[in-house]
Amino acid sequence: MVTINTNRNEAVLADTASPKLRRAAPKIITQLLEHAGVQVNGPAPWDIQVLDKAFFRKMFSTWELGIGESYMDGDWDCEELDSFFHRIASTDLEQTVVGPARIRFIVEMARQKLLNAQSKSRAFQVGERHYDIGNDIFESMLDSHMMYSCGYWEQAQTLEEAQLHKLQLICRKLQLKPGERLLDIGCGWGGLARYAATEYGVEVVGITVSKEQQKLAQERCAGLPVTIELTDYRNLTGQFDKIVSVGMFEHVGPKNYDIYFNIVRDLLRPDGLFLLHTIGNFVTEKKTDAWIDKYIFPNGHLPSAKQIATSLEGRFLIEDWHNFGRDYDKTLMAWSAKFDEAWPRLKAQYDERFYRMWKYFLLSSAGFFRSGQGQLWQLVLSKRGRSDAYRSVRS
Repeated sequence: MVTINTNRNEAVLADTASPKLRRAAPKIITQLLEHAGVQVNGPAPWDIQVLDKAFFRKMFSTWELGIGESYMDGDWDCEELDSFFHRIASTDLEQTVVGPARIRFIVEMARQKLLNAQSKSRAFQVGERHYDIGNDIFESMLDSHMMYSCGYWEQAQTLEEAQLHKLQLICRKLQLKPGERLLDIGCGWGGLARYAATEYGVEVVGITVSKEQQKLAQERCAGLPVTIELTDYRNLTGQFDKIVSVGMFEHVGPKNYDIYFNIVRDLLRPDGLFLLHTIGNFVTEKKTDAWIDKYIFPNGHLPSAKQIATSLEGRFLIEDWHNFGRDYDKTLMAWSAKFDEAWPRLKAQYDERFYRMWKYFLLSSAGFFRSGQGQLWQLVLSKRGRSDAYRSVRS
């Protein structure tokens, strides 16, 4: 007999059911999971509790897509989903894909190699399918600045402090001065734009591909020298003293990195600074996670250090490269806790499958960063002719 408390993402499996479902598990799957220190219906909080043997078929046929969809369908559960994915990511289990899923992997790698998934004609898809799902979700989950990116936890004790310290860090790294013109590529709900305009007296132009973000950002920045535009970065013109991009580069895609940096270089004044804040991958990936692509961030791709450095060569000087990827684990766990706290108010507008999807997204991402496979980088870049020496800051 199985009982599930979905609000806490916990499963309790009675002893009478465990042996039956364990015997139903294909040996190849149990061996793969055991390689990561995970058991099927085991006693540890990171062990998966299989409630329907359809899980094995879905995992074997489509791997990460099947695992995620099977979780959304309630085929399996786990007391500590973040710990489960920490173990999966730490052992690079996705590199051991077998069976029909292996064929799908090869086909998908070929498709992504040929297709420009982040072309200008597809630029607004992520806004429509993710950022426009409902501002109530993000307002409930995020801090008061509504920063949907990694906080800076070096001296922070709370999510609110971590995001404030991140804003302070960015502005200090950019050396913002009153009267300067700042471009915010991927401005979200306007948190950085509002902070920079209020605290540093700069004029800000922010761009987003989300109608809901634009609407709320305009409301939150009312009365300030802030303009929020609904446009793709490839449409930008003009000149800016400083440029910042926080959590947007993940939507640019490898086929467009050179174009992206060319555009930023043309927009930046000779003595300007550009701060790029992006998630990074420990290795250069040949394909995007199929579940993330379908349900969370369509057309996304996490860059590797090699990919970024290659595109920067001959375009920008790297003044500073700061990694605080472990802080994303803390940020995601804080978001997950706030989402759970808000769920009683949200569930009238969203069904249980959405709840499980969102928890899977947040907690699997936490495990990804905890493993070290996920990185978080802040790069400060300048043009070669910039006259002033740059001194890095960390607080």
